[in-house]
Amino acid sequence: IDVVSLQWQTYERAYIQRWIDCGNLTCPKTQQKLENFTLTPNYVLRSLISRWCTEHNIEQPGGYINGRSKNRGDMSVIRALVQRLSSRSTEDRRNAVSEIRSLSKRSTDNRILIAEAGAIPVLVNLLTSEDVATQENAITCVLNLSIYENNKELIMFSGAVTSIVQVLRAGTMEARENAAATLFSLSLADENKILIGGSGAIPALVDLLENGTPRGKKDAATALFNLCIYQGNKGRAVRAGIVTALVKMLSDSSSHRMVDEALTILSVLASNLDAKSAIVKANTLPALIGILQTDQTRNRENAAAILLSLCKRDTEKLITIGRLGAVVPLMDLSNNGTERGKRKAVSLLELLRKACQ
Repeated sequence: IDVVSLQWQTYERAYIQRWIDCGNLTCPKTQQKLENFTLTPNYVLRSLISRWCTEHNIEQPGGYINGRSKNRGDMSVIRALVQRLSSRSTEDRRNAVSEIRSLSKRSTDNRILIAEAGAIPVLVNLLTSEDVATQENAITCVLNLSIYENNKELIMFSGAVTSIVQVLRAGTMEARENAAATLFSLSLADENKILIGGSGAIPALVDLLENGTPRGKKDAATALFNLCIYQGNKGRAVRAGIVTALVKMLSDSSSHRMVDEALTILSVLASNLDAKSAIVKANTLPALIGILQTDQTRNRENAAAILLSLCKRDTEKLITIGRLGAVVPLMDLSNNGTERGKRKAVSLLELLRKACQ
């Protein structure tokens, strides 16, 4: 493993280099101000790690054997490819980004090395390329690199979101699918949910949810679910027409595979007043009762959760779902569901009892 010392502390090189590159001026361990940024290889510790791995028949971590990097040759190849990304030749750029796409798919080590070689800002620039193949490969590279947690911050820092949204709106279907998957990956960090939500990504994701391929709809649904966990994005999603798209999925036989995703997102949205109004206006109650009567446990409990949010403190809606046949499936769910399902079903049944009285 490539360990280095900085101001009497030892770190793995990739992590401390990234710490410095992000503009931090203090030691992450002691919080003392760094007097210099010279990284000195810690050969003693590296040797001890290598010896221990050899004695215990464990593969050398981080691409090192007997203290020597297995990736040194790979790094020189990657640096050369990154340089070619800025070539004046369209064909040369296309070939280079295609090779980086392949490398970024293979391993975490490659994702670390590609980022360390400075590829991320260049790849972000290529997201707006007029060459279709280059754009497709560039967004796929960014997606692959984002899988490695520490690369997420570098991608966001490079201002990638605006370009990713542009690809999501106007790219080929493959590029749009990978752009949606990239936004999902980046939105796993809570602070990124806010930035992505304010970037115009949500209307573009809703459009893909309505008009994409089966894979595109899945990618869009996953990204939208994650973004809507943040309360401030729920209103944006409703204004973008997400409820209409989701309700259609509940009743459209061609979208039967998306019922799970639709219910999951609706259960998250149902706490928002605008979303509640839109869900009720779309005449969703019969479809939700129908789902309660199926044998899909997860879907049944999500339907119960949505109905509880919609009908709480609304006697008229409670009476309506009672007339639509909610009681029997709710009783079954209260006895045979998961803990969450039982809890939702029991709460709804109690509200129905009071409403009838």
